[in-house]
Amino acid sequence: MSTERRAPLDRRRVADTALELLNEVGLEGLTLRAIAKRLDVKAPALYWHFEDKQALLDEMATEMYRRMVAGVPLDPRDDWRTRLLKANRGLRTALLGYRDGAKVFSGSRFTGIEHARQMEDDLRLLTGAGFSLPQAVRAFTTAYLYTLGFVTEEQGVRPLPGERRPGYDVEERARLMAGFPLSAAAGAELFADYDRHFEEGLALVIEGIGARYAVA
Repeated sequence: MSTERRAPLDRRRVADTALELLNEVGLEGLTLRAIAKRLDVKAPALYWHFEDKQALLDEMATEMYRRMVAGVPLDPRDDWRTRLLKANRGLRTALLGYRDGAKVFSGSRFTGIEHARQMEDDLRLLTGAGFSLPQAVRAFTTAYLYTLGFVTEEQGVRPLPGERRPGYDVEERARLMAGFPLSAAAGAELFADYDRHFEEGLALVIEGIGARYAVA
């Protein structure tokens, strides 16, 4: 009989295991039964910690956030544009680290208040720059939603870095759409060079925010 003691089953351990399994099976294949099997417990044991899959996704999103901000101090020298750039670049990098990472994060609710410190600092930075509180909230949520939507589409083509789903060959797409030359040529912009595409789009969002609210 093995005398090895297993770590106690708690919310954090279940979420860690779920994130590990996510990269193997994706969101559709991530079931409480599969997680229980990986943890070597019976599925009903998980219901002591999570009432349903959405509750688990909320904890997974919270753990993703914890990892994203761990050891990344807020820089008091940031201006509001720099902070938006850093926050959304960091978010994209974090989401790309997990298969279907953007889908897990989208619509989930944090299970704690770990995010409150950074949110408070971000809002203080923007309101200090001249935004009203509603404008500051809109600025951050607009940039956040751009990033979340961008990564959702990006992972629809590249589930993980180095992977590419079938049906997204740019040259084949151009051949099939030869009768629509502009649309055919747009494939290289839609399905390639995601880093450049993201940076250009984020810059458009941030400059649009500054122009809309007339904040330097």
